[in-house]
Amino acid sequence: MIVTYNWLKEFVDFDLTPEALADLLTMIGLEVEGIQKVGADLDDVVVAIVREKVQHPNADKLSLCQVDNGKEVLSIVCGAQNFKVGDTVALAQIGAVLPGDFRIKRSKIRGSESFGMLCSEKELGLAEESEGIMVLPAGLHLGTPAFEALGLKDVIFEIGLTPNRADCLSVIGIAREIAAMLGKKVTYPLHAVMESGPAIDTVASIKINDADLCPRYMARYVTGCAVGPSPAWMVKRLNSVGIRSINNVVDITNYVLLEYGHPLHAFDYRLLAGGTVIVERAAEGEPFVTLDGQERVLTSEDLTIRDAEKAIALAGIMGGGNSEISDTTTDILLESAYFAPSAIRRTARRLGMHTEASHRFERGADVSVLPRALDRAVSLMAELTGGRIAVGTIDVYPSPVKPRVISVRLERIARILGIEIPLDDVKRIFHNLEFTVDCPEPGLFQVTVPTYRIDIEREIDLIEEVARLNGYENIPVTMPKVCTFSDLPSPHQALEKKLRDLFIAHGLSEVITYSFVNPSVFNKILLHENDPRRKPIKVLNPLSEDQSVMRTTLLPGLLEVTARNLSFRLLNVQVSEMRRIYLPADDKDLPVEPVYAAGILTGLRDPESWSRSAEPLDFYDVKGILENIFATLGISNVMYEARDLEPFYHPGKACSVFVGKDHIGSFGEIHPTVQENYAIEKPLYYFELNIEKMLLFCTDVTSVSPPPRFPETFRDIAMLIKDDIETGVILDCIRANNIKEIENVELFDLYKGSGIPDGHKSIAVRVRYRSPERTLTDEEVNQLQEHVVQNLLKKIKVSIR
Repeated sequence: MIVTYNWLKEFVDFDLTPEALADLLTMIGLEVEGIQKVGADLDDVVVAIVREKVQHPNADKLSLCQVDNGKEVLSIVCGAQNFKVGDTVALAQIGAVLPGDFRIKRSKIRGSESFGMLCSEKELGLAEESEGIMVLPAGLHLGTPAFEALGLKDVIFEIGLTPNRADCLSVIGIAREIAAMLGKKVTYPLHAVMESGPAIDTVASIKINDADLCPRYMARYVTGCAVGPSPAWMVKRLNSVGIRSINNVVDITNYVLLEYGHPLHAFDYRLLAGGTVIVERAAEGEPFVTLDGQERVLTSEDLTIRDAEKAIALAGIMGGGNSEISDTTTDILLESAYFAPSAIRRTARRLGMHTEASHRFERGADVSVLPRALDRAVSLMAELTGGRIAVGTIDVYPSPVKPRVISVRLERIARILGIEIPLDDVKRIFHNLEFTVDCPEPGLFQVTVPTYRIDIEREIDLIEEVARLNGYENIPVTMPKVCTFSDLPSPHQALEKKLRDLFIAHGLSEVITYSFVNPSVFNKILLHENDPRRKPIKVLNPLSEDQSVMRTTLLPGLLEVTARNLSFRLLNVQVSEMRRIYLPADDKDLPVEPVYAAGILTGLRDPESWSRSAEPLDFYDVKGILENIFATLGISNVMYEARDLEPFYHPGKACSVFVGKDHIGSFGEIHPTVQENYAIEKPLYYFELNIEKMLLFCTDVTSVSPPPRFPETFRDIAMLIKDDIETGVILDCIRANNIKEIENVELFDLYKGSGIPDGHKSIAVRVRYRSPERTLTDEEVNQLQEHVVQNLLKKIKVSIR
């Protein structure tokens, strides 16, 4: 909202400086976002008179003028032709700085020296466009700063309003706030409506067919108007707040809009079929051309103003081109109406329109101000256009709105604000706000709130008004009383933090995906038809089908993240997520919500470099990450078995993770069909872990052993085994010998190909031996090795190579 200092002073008598006024407005909730002082730095632009004007000797379109500023006569070169000798003008003297940081200097133009510049309204920032220089009224004192002589020195305030303060979208509304804070009275505009035309009932009629969208509609009729330019005072006032003058009729509606904050609309009466105004919804698909020349396609939800044949205005937003005021208009029907905010907001948003009228109606206008705004406008029309006001007013108001009456307790004011405010001070604040106050019992107020304060609905709103007007700065600053306590994280929280740190340490970036998914993802990840995860929890009011059910696995979200990154040519993707999934629970309304950790890896093992080859990630990289995590968390006896596998894994390239008999997770390569469903062409490796089950096996106890004192020795075993025998079975068989000298067993070679029978594979295992008590001899190691080999031959029937 833009207002000026001088305009506010017309309604409230105050002596605050502009800076003090800005502070006051900000402290009562009307934040001043900017201050512009008009004419403050333009004292070097003075009143002068043209003593002589002759043709420039070297230019056809320039004049050489002698201009008197009261102290001296200066030679000025000017290109404008709209002035004559004897005219009073605005002279920018040498050293003046005009808007746009344009500094006036002594110059030579086509061989003639110029000691200043004759200014136009545009050059002085008084208008967006101007033709020729600014010719001032005769009789002004020469040498006086032009802005001071014309009364144009002013201060413009730009005020940022919150949406609930629609009452301050007017000069009077802001003046009311200033008056309330200073304890003064508002001087409202005086206007006398001299009715001399025909009775309005004989020339116009109004009918409201949709009273839910238009509770009140008023109109007055003015005949014999002469449409033309507005007087200078109105043009300057409108220009000062950024509104361009159009003609006297339109300017009056804009002036009253700014003054009272209520939009009005003037119709050319001769263009209204039957002199009738009907307020009703548009027909579905009805075309309508608004004042800006744009054709709008309306719906049955849009409210229109119509005559007996057609739509003539889009209610509360913009008039129609078929009834606008023109230079030939003589008879005017002036509208002052109230429209439902939700209806105006819906139509304006759908059509992409935002006007001064819609801005106010969307936030809520004052239904009681209609007659005052209407009378103010017609009295100005009679004064400025010479028109005659018809006798009477049409006022269709089926269900009059009564002001709210709200109770507020003095005790509650003190409790909420933390300070005691005397009863008389509270009553004075309400009176200053122009609220009516009754005290039916001690400490209780019955406050009647004017209809323009639509933001005040409850007792707490009145308490806020007391705080505002009493001064927020008068509320003492106190430190809050708090109880401090120390609370260690739960084991679950500690595990989640450790896991996050471990994932980051292994190069995985954490992502967060939506908890809501599309039901089609279960087909895309190949879940079996009888899988309970295909029966997710449904969202009652989903935003879209893509977010209509709760996720039962983290995989779809991670696949979408991976596919999106790969589409951006980010080819090395390593991401993790630790969040809840939502599994349906039998005979329960609420789902089971276990926390899972999951991750996807694809791309290169290490960044490309001159010192190493580009090697892609594989199954064993994921396994290595999990092994490190289990070791760090103290989870022992972890087994990796190719059973109970998820259908979204590649057959033969995945395994489940067990601790004893408990299944705690799985990992492996994603099935090619799943990759194809997500338009991913590179191999993906996925893992998921059940945090709830992992928690059962974590331990904070870390075992420490001294460095070995005696050397180790090792023996290798090369063997042939069938393809269906897992390598882990071989390693477990060796460890199961319970030989305390066996320190470690590791696979170091795997081969299939030439020289190996079909259906078989060759593996090599290294067994490391060490005694904590002494150095083992070769004979002792050979005996232990022979025992291990015989056990393999007996239990697994391997072929030793």
